[in-house]
Amino acid sequence: MQTLPGAHASLPWWAMKKVAIVGCGGSGKSHLARALGQVLDAPATHLDAAFYDDEWNALPMDEFAQLQRELVSQPLWVIDGNYNSTLQIRLEACDTVVLMDVSTIAALYGIFSRQLRHGAGHKGNGVHNRVHWGVLTYVATYRRRMRPRVMAKIEEFAADRADVVLLTNRRQTRRWLREVAAEQA
Repeated sequence: MQTLPGAHASLPWWAMKKVAIVGCGGSGKSHLARALGQVLDAPATHLDAAFYDDEWNALPMDEFAQLQRELVSQPLWVIDGNYNSTLQIRLEACDTVVLMDVSTIAALYGIFSRQLRHGAGHKGNGVHNRVHWGVLTYVATYRRRMRPRVMAKIEEFAADRADVVLLTNRRQTRRWLREVAAEQA
């Protein structure tokens, strides 16, 4: 685990109340959100599940932004998802940002393994699985195109006051989650 330069040191589990999880598709954001929500006894919201209905119709952006404002006004939450156009809402309200910064190969592996495990479509647990060329292109180019934008927003809106945790692989993510859970015991 690393933190960004200038970011606060890791908060103890009991101080972690509002967590924004961001990163490339296939990086494990939703899995971590579910597990961290259980550890912290916090509701986990998967933005893909909030943005799309069962027919893959997107929520209008103004409604989506309002929904996020309502979510972050709560005293306790874990929210996973990128949605760069509304990322500022979550970053300004969180006390912890977790950046799932896995390699492109690991993210593509995550996409394909999720497809094999869950099949296509919207799942009740927040997993949206719709693999097509656009998704694969987004994941394959994320580190070059989107990551710099996400990092810039984290630096601008969260790094000076929130704990920023950088997780670069699944093993590191599991270890961090175990450490958070152990602090709770």
